[in-house]
Amino acid sequence: MISPGSALLTDLYQLTMLHAYFTHGMRETAVFEMFVRRLPPGRNFFMATGLEQALAFLEQLRFTAEELEWVERSGLFPREFARHLEQLRFTGEVHALPEGTVFFPNEPILRVIAPMPQAQLVETRLINLVHFETLVASKAARCVLAAPGKLLVDFGLRRAHGAEAGLLAARAAYVAGFGGTATVPAAPAMGIPVFGTMAHSFVQAHDDEVAAFERFAEAFPGGTVLLLDTYDTEAAAAKVVRLAKRLRERGIGLKGVRLDSGDLAALARSVRRILDEGGLREVTIFASGNLDEARLAELLGAGAPVDGFGVGSSLVTSADAPFLDIVYKLQEYAGRARRKRSTGKATWPGRKQVYRHYSGDGRLDHDVVSIEGDRQAGEPLLAPVMRNGKRLAAPESLKAMRERAAAQLARLPEALRALDAAPEPYRVEIAPALRRLAEEVDRATSASPVLAK
Repeated sequence: MISPGSALLTDLYQLTMLHAYFTHGMRETAVFEMFVRRLPPGRNFFMATGLEQALAFLEQLRFTAEELEWVERSGLFPREFARHLEQLRFTGEVHALPEGTVFFPNEPILRVIAPMPQAQLVETRLINLVHFETLVASKAARCVLAAPGKLLVDFGLRRAHGAEAGLLAARAAYVAGFGGTATVPAAPAMGIPVFGTMAHSFVQAHDDEVAAFERFAEAFPGGTVLLLDTYDTEAAAAKVVRLAKRLRERGIGLKGVRLDSGDLAALARSVRRILDEGGLREVTIFASGNLDEARLAELLGAGAPVDGFGVGSSLVTSADAPFLDIVYKLQEYAGRARRKRSTGKATWPGRKQVYRHYSGDGRLDHDVVSIEGDRQAGEPLLAPVMRNGKRLAAPESLKAMRERAAAQLARLPEALRALDAAPEPYRVEIAPALRRLAEEVDRATSASPVLAK
């Protein structure tokens, strides 16, 4: 199994282009920028995540002896090509949006400046990392907006598309505002809080449901969460009330109960009533089972007395929008601005900056994209994070990212906070200087102007 950090974790055409660049001595400085072309249906914004993993990949980039051996015997390249790859390291610089930043289509979220072979090779893995975490963080942010003040827990590992995806999804969701995850390695690896309750199988393995509850509570006397819906949810809640009195006498407390199926709104109301009448007002209700942001909004809109939610499959797969139209395009080479003019895929050339403007109430109003050096009013969003292949600062804490994400969501206009597409998309203006540069590039390449939209 290949390592997630392997330099061979790429598309073959990255290697064929490297060979062509080496063959023809094309090693001058290239500038690539990553951006998303368009919003998925029903979405209003993205949340940038995955920069930490991208920087770690760049810092560690190198071909191992085993990988070089494969290149030599693959029959795809001349033998001397491996000698070029043996010396390859990332020596460039990176500018990026801080993790947890809200952004919009056609805004650069990451810029790589490096010798052409280096900048080209890293495309596939950088997109792979930033795309996935941004995808999940953007989905998680919608859940956070749908269930303000509620505990949200990532339950998605078992349905994630692989182990790395499960772990990175836990990270992305936590940055966006989830309270934690059920994915155990997220705790030792990243310090993310982990949550877990009990399985239906534990209840089924006992002949008596009360005995199962009691034995589980004895195993976790500091406060446990009991799963109520293996058989009859309301009957199970009544059993919990009776059991709690006996457990309390032995110094064992109950923290909460979990509902995982059925009419969650109606069951939550019934269970809340049973618990309250039984003197268990402090016991919380946690719900799970095929939830997404729309279902969260529906449950809370119906007045369901639920204190927290586990969101799994729809989160880690971003089920309603399983991919973003994210790209990494050449914007400058050998000191000259470049642009793609393909129909429907035209790009804005040159090194760019995004300037954010706020309305009088502090909410996001519009952004302006211009060429680097054309200083605009507003808050510049992209910041330098790597130079000469080394980070400019220690990795940012997840706490700082979460605080930024929360602040960004709080500043979204109401129309963008909605789960449906806003009547008007967020305004992203292209500055006159950038438009002029695009026209100059078109004239220099003897093409008719085709401006990106």
